[in-house]
Amino acid sequence: MAAAVGIGMLRSQYRRIILAPVLGLQEPLSICGFNTLFCHGSTIIVGSSEFSPCASIHTTPVSPAGHNKWSKVKHVKGPKDEERATMFAKLSMKIKFAVKEGGSNPEFNVSLSQLLEQCRAKNMPKSSVEAAIKGAEKGKSSSYVLYEGRGPGGSVLLIEAITDNSKRAHQEIKYIMNRNGGMLCDGARHCFSKKGVIMARGENSTNQAIELDRALELAIEAGAEDVTEVEDEDEKTVLKFICDIPLLREVREKLDLLGLVSVSTELEFIPNTKVSLSDTDMENASNLLGLLNAHQDVIHVYDNIE
Repeated sequence: MAAAVGIGMLRSQYRRIILAPVLGLQEPLSICGFNTLFCHGSTIIVGSSEFSPCASIHTTPVSPAGHNKWSKVKHVKGPKDEERATMFAKLSMKIKFAVKEGGSNPEFNVSLSQLLEQCRAKNMPKSSVEAAIKGAEKGKSSSYVLYEGRGPGGSVLLIEAITDNSKRAHQEIKYIMNRNGGMLCDGARHCFSKKGVIMARGENSTNQAIELDRALELAIEAGAEDVTEVEDEDEKTVLKFICDIPLLREVREKLDLLGLVSVSTELEFIPNTKVSLSDTDMENASNLLGLLNAHQDVIHVYDNIE
């Protein structure tokens, strides 16, 4: 009885803290010293025999929504950010090599001009681009290497690399191939043709979506050989027009006149024929390509997997 009266004389916020375990409310977090306790989500500490506040600590309960958001960032945004950082690093490598080969003026260096377009299309920071151009003069001399190989399920691979130590790069790439169902060998180059590629938005200049059938009509009209739909880093649909290298500029200009919005041009190895893989071989090939692309010297891996 006396205890009940004593509790009734307490202020409401303290009464709730003490009665929390009895009423099934959130129980106190801990007890720290004589007559001192604090609870989740509270800024109150009871600290004397008269229960007058003596300090203020704020503890925030775990929010389920916040936890789910972090899980999404951790499992989705994290890998995408890592992939984007890797892409920028490889573009920097290509810029440095292009500058060493043809100078830092894009007006007289076609390779550099195309790379700068790719950087803009992929939203690479301007500061990173400028740093790569300036860093070309200070960096070690490097060379371009094209490795040929076979992957799981009879697939063929071309591995582009820029390295300052070709012997080391060859040994490391050979090791990755041999350990993951592939092998370096001659002959893969003949399964590909080097072509000009124009990347264009999936919408025309009036922001209307372009269906693939319509894109094929535009490709024929502009003089391109083929067009496919692919996804960019932001999972947006873009159109990939393929043409002979000498016609690259002409085809791009015609596509722009036909209402398309081209964003970049580059040269790529396009497979002449493609192969279908089983689920197991597809998984193994995906793992192999991931390891190759993660190598510091590799700038691009081409395959003929359907």
